[in-house]
Amino acid sequence: MSARILSGNAIRDEIYAELGAEIAALRAAGIRPGLAAVLVGDNPASKIYVKNKIVASEKLGLASLQFTPLATVTTGELLSVVEDLNRREDVDGILVQLPLPAQVDAKKILEAVDPSKDVDGFHPVNVGRLVAGRPNFVACTPAGVMEILRRSEIGIEGANAVVLGRSDIVGKPMAILLMHANATVTVCHSKTRNLPDVVRRADIVVAAMGRAAMVTPEFIEPGATVIDVGINRITDASAAERIFANFPERLADFRAKGTALVGDVHPDVVHVAGALTPVPGGVGPLTIAMLMSNTVRAAARRRDTRVPAAAAQRP
Repeated sequence: MSARILSGNAIRDEIYAELGAEIAALRAAGIRPGLAAVLVGDNPASKIYVKNKIVASEKLGLASLQFTPLATVTTGELLSVVEDLNRREDVDGILVQLPLPAQVDAKKILEAVDPSKDVDGFHPVNVGRLVAGRPNFVACTPAGVMEILRRSEIGIEGANAVVLGRSDIVGKPMAILLMHANATVTVCHSKTRNLPDVVRRADIVVAAMGRAAMVTPEFIEPGATVIDVGINRITDASAAERIFANFPERLADFRAKGTALVGDVHPDVVHVAGALTPVPGGVGPLTIAMLMSNTVRAAARRRDTRVPAAAAQRP
């Protein structure tokens, strides 16, 4: 048995094709959605993430702006940047790339973003609307997971779902979205007792703990759908040999490069699960796709008197 691989790249391309039509309609009405990215300091991973978001914006024909305050920026200085973006008419979406430096009050910064431009879905207003079942903008990674499940025709209603992780960015909104889709949801975390036994009861597993290859085959009921949100870079040879013991090509690639990306799900799970997202190429592309979708919706809603119906009604 080998799991069906749920390609995030393929689903992203479907969404981009749909967005392309909506963006063209907006452009015909004189509207060019604009996304502003705020990248503080020189964190290499953050720079890659923001670059990928800007590239996607430009590929789709969205206007993109990037602001790069120094790593020494204060909370007050960064608040001024956000407040300026809130006022700009050419900016429909604002993303503040996390993590922020230790001296910056990240919650204060995220709460300063205009909720109508909060395309990351982190503002308390948007979180509250999600909890109330009246979502405006939903955090991009959980929203992307829902797109994978729906477009792959994975049954959610009535399913037992386990979410591994309780972060504000992924775990909590993921659990709420699954509940709204009528799954029975269990949220697990570092204090959960008998973790493999709890996870093994699930029809759908969403792994978002940030621990490389933590979810081994013993966690998974045969035939379950496994969504791997984790992205972990490993450089330790002994870890690579253990994780890729049954995947000689991936081990050879690690030895050639000295590094590899792995998810929170052990590669051996492919022989137990019924469906599985890969890392890379699974959830990651959908996170960016949903950011693009949120930006298009933000542009439509901010100009709702002259917006095409298709863009205004996108869920």
